[in-house]
Parts: sequence; C-alpha cells; structure tokens
Amino acid sequence: MAAPRYNPASITLHWAMLLLIAAVYALMEFRDLFPRGSDPREAMKTWHYTLGLTVFALVWLRLLVRFVGGTPPISPAPPAWQARAGTVAHVLLYALMIGMPLGGWLILSAEGDPIPFFGLLLPPLTGPNDELAELVEEVHESVGEAGYVLIALHAAASLVHHYLRRDDTLRRMLPWRR
Repeated sequence: MAAPRYNPASITLHWAMLLLIAAVYALMEFRDLFPRGSDPREAMKTWHYTLGLTVFALVWLRLLVRFVGGTPPISPAPPAWQARAGTVAHVLLYALMIGMPLGGWLILSAEGDPIPFFGLLLPPLTGPNDELAELVEEVHESVGEAGYVLIALHAAASLVHHYLRRDDTLRRMLPWRR
C-alpha cells in the first residue's frame, strides 16, 4: 500500500506557488538591470505586483484545500519538537504569502498608485499617505529578506527529512509517485 500523500490539488498549488514566489522575488531583484523609469523596469514592477496578488489569491484556495483535504501523517512520525517547529514554519510561510501581497497593495495605495491585476485595477486600501507608504515599504522589504531565510529553511528541512531522517516528509508533496 502506498504511503499517504497530499491530495493532487495541494501538490499542484504548492509547486505552482513556489514558481510564482520565485518569480515575484526575481522580478524585484533583477529590476535594477534596467534604468529607473524604463519600460522593462516598469513592466517588471507591474508583473511583481500582479504575481504577488496572484499568490495572495491562491493562498486562500490553498488554505481551503488544506483544510478540506487534511495533512497526511509523516512516517515515521518526527519527534514532537520537530512537529511543532514544522507547524511554526508553515504558519510563518502562510503569513508571508498573505502579508507580503497585502503590504504591497497597501504601499501602492498609500503612494496613490494604481494596483494592477491582470488588466484590472484593484481598489486602494487607503488614501495617499507618504508616511504610511514609507513605513510599510520598509517592513515589506525587511520581511521579504526574512522570507529568503524562511523559504531556504523550509527547503533545507525537507531535504534533511528526506536524506538524513529518511522519512516521507518530502515524498508526500512530490508531484510524482515512487
């Protein structure tokens, strides 16, 4: 009998969101290759906003699928401290996927800029407010940097479970069966 796995919707959303989040980060990191105000740089910023809001929309679907589909047990079960650490890491990852796009939306709103989403313009969350925009932008950038660490720890933990602990933590989420 095959070990329990996440349902196909959870697996698909997990890996699709990894790609989206990588693209969101890459767009901001590589925008500096182009001069300020240039069309390529502005396009990268627009795609950063759009894909970030896509993460925001999909995280709610992902939470629903996780709530309905559940979480398959890890075999063999990890020590309690590892299970708690995994829970904390997942809560922080979900907070990142919700908070970062909301922060970006709030920054654009407070700057009085349009909020693009696949050709639509979303309503602002607040009126123009330069002080709020600066504050949220600083937090957004700091949390974004912390996100690198959190995502790296998540990936490293899955590899430790797979190669050192030799449990099925990673295999439960892989898109193919072995």
